[in-house]
Amino acid sequence: MNIMIEDSESLKFFTDDGLWSKNATEGKSFKSTALAFRSAKQEPVGKFNIVGYIPTTRQFVNLDHGRGKGVVEAVV
Repeated sequence: MNIMIEDSESLKFFTDDGLWSKNATEGKSFKSTALAFRSAKQEPVGKFNIVGYIPTTRQFVNLDHGRGKGVVEAVV
């Protein structure tokens, strides 16, 4: 099972590159929910989910949720 960060609004997954992808196979896998949660709290994301992804069955398991730093808004 891969432990990943999911943006709860866009349903995109945090990648190794620090970007977001709709493809779960591109999501960064963390060793534990605690590490994923700490990392998500530092990202410019609003609400997030920590999910377990089972690649063989393509199933998701919600493990935790929280709120990150929030989306950075550009001033124009």
